[in-house]
Amino acid sequence: MSIQPAKFHLPDRTNQAWQPERVLLFSGHMIDAPRRTAPRFPPEKAGLAVQCIAEKLDEFHAGQGDLAITQGANGGDILFAEACLQRNVKLQLLQPFAEAEFIENSVTPGNADWLPRYQNIARQLSGPPLAAPAELGPLPPNMNAYERCNLWLLASGLAYGPEKLVFICLWDGGGGDGPGGTAHMVAEVQKQHGRVIWLDTRTLW
Repeated sequence: MSIQPAKFHLPDRTNQAWQPERVLLFSGHMIDAPRRTAPRFPPEKAGLAVQCIAEKLDEFHAGQGDLAITQGANGGDILFAEACLQRNVKLQLLQPFAEAEFIENSVTPGNADWLPRYQNIARQLSGPPLAAPAELGPLPPNMNAYERCNLWLLASGLAYGPEKLVFICLWDGGGGDGPGGTAHMVAEVQKQHGRVIWLDTRTLW
């Protein structure tokens, strides 16, 4: 199934369609839920993840000429989004469900302060988060919502030119808890011969 890239409303100062110098695509683990049996991204490691993401963005001199796209889930996505906004990178969120459902599924389960942090990010966007059902239509019966969103994120990044895409992942190298996780995104980027920057949590903590 072919998935159309998202249409971002990012005009430049002349009101022409803005073209990013680089597209920073991100996927990463959510913070471990309180009852998670096998630790993957413990809450106490969030500060270390912030440092690693910041160092990588600084290596690329990320700034106002770049575009960042991610879903906005608690954990890696929100840490990445905050770091991008601190560097004046233009940010767009693409989500598998309508925003309220996405927040319930992927933001609030981490407890802590993830919801107000997400809301603060959303207030700074030049356009609202885009939801796959509204932008792409109903989910086909043979597709998973999270996998479709991964493909949508990737297609939206590649639309600016594959040479501009840099995929950053905060990942332990394993499979996800279900379809459409970071492992799926890594595989899809590799199919497109995209550049993968792997922040390997097995060695980070």
